[in-house]
Amino acid sequence: MGFGSYDESDQQDFDADFDEDEAIESDASEHRGSIEFDNGATSDELIDRLADIKDDG
Repeated sequence: MGFGSYDESDQQDFDADFDEDEAIESDASEHRGSIEFDNGATSDELIDRLADIKDDG
């Protein structure tokens, strides 16, 4: 079968029975703080780089 082909016989049935008490609650830990990132480029430099990337594509 080729890449991207779909056949229902390829699908497997998995038992998704799990105990919800053992599940991880994604909202259980909340981040309170800030983050900063400085790559050293100005906004104009980043916009020019984006334009270069778009032109290449």
